[in-house]
Amino acid sequence: MYKPSMLNSFFLGGFECSTHRRRDGRRLDLIASTQHDRLAVEDYTVLAQHGLNTVRDGVRWHLIEATPGHYDWSSLLPMVRAARDTSTQVIWDLCHYGWPDDIDIWRPEFVEHFARFAAATAQLLRDEGITAPLFCPVNEISFWAWAGGTMARFNPSAHGRGDELKFQLVRATIAAIESIRAVSPEARFVLVDPVINIVSRSTRRRDIDNAENARLAQYHAWDLITGAEHPGLGGKPEYLDIVGVNYYSDNQWYANGETIILEDPNYRPFQDILAETHQRYGRPILIAETGAEGDLRAPWFRYVCEQVAAALQRDIPVEGICLYPITDYPGWANYRHCKVGLLGYPDDQGQRPLHGPLAEELQRQRDHIETLLYHPRRRVANAAL
Repeated sequence: MYKPSMLNSFFLGGFECSTHRRRDGRRLDLIASTQHDRLAVEDYTVLAQHGLNTVRDGVRWHLIEATPGHYDWSSLLPMVRAARDTSTQVIWDLCHYGWPDDIDIWRPEFVEHFARFAAATAQLLRDEGITAPLFCPVNEISFWAWAGGTMARFNPSAHGRGDELKFQLVRATIAAIESIRAVSPEARFVLVDPVINIVSRSTRRRDIDNAENARLAQYHAWDLITGAEHPGLGGKPEYLDIVGVNYYSDNQWYANGETIILEDPNYRPFQDILAETHQRYGRPILIAETGAEGDLRAPWFRYVCEQVAAALQRDIPVEGICLYPITDYPGWANYRHCKVGLLGYPDDQGQRPLHGPLAEELQRQRDHIETLLYHPRRRVANAAL
């Protein structure tokens, strides 16, 4: 059985840190709108009380480099120091859909600016005593390429340029990894994208093949990063460090767009998706995002944990599970209250309400994983009861 050892805690909390511009031009800043920027110490402290000593969090490039070539760290330093003071390990997202307004994402200068920014961030962390940082350079390259380059749902709001945007984001990722390693050779990188399953209802060979090709497209960005496809982009196997997989209840669908529900015979067990991903790349895996809304939070988390436990027993190297988002947040499109978190909106005193059912399930799963990994005799005894 695989025993995770890479992170400070097996269970993580992920703070929604999107900073993109919507189609109407309005910029989002979820760290600010959830008030995590002013409550970082309190948030990290509460998560630690629930055994979440590692988190995903965001570096807001558009605030830091509002003036080209000049870095204002006032938005990041309090969060870095809050993490240090609470002994919280952070995976820092450097580009979560957003970038400074004066940089053209389609131009080579985007890659150059991002590499310099990544190196400067690594140097800042090093100056703050963090010598082995963790980064997600560009979040969800494949999803961003589809949403921003094919469907124009948010920036850069283009149609028919998905592959072009994907190639550009891959170039930026590679350049960022190189520039960070020059500053912090011990740095580790989580390369995050959704994992999916697509099934054809049709029995026609053409339709089945089209669905399978669409399913396999989930691997495209990772294949570009390793150099398995389009090696001219500069990809190499060593750039794919930790495979970060995002997985939600709507990540499986029929080719016509209908969601495959958990009870459907065509629903593929999550452990099998993890097994295929590991077989393809042979790298450690982090469940970088998973969660649900409302009353589905606890049962969905239970399902994911059960599947990950089964994967660990199959010796699949899963390093952790990140509840994402860990706080409620205002919806991207309409600012509705999305009740998804372990923690809710803060009150006037900065106190966030706890979602009890998810907290209880988290404790059960922490106990279960601890028993599974480190107390095999207790596990055998429990199984006999």
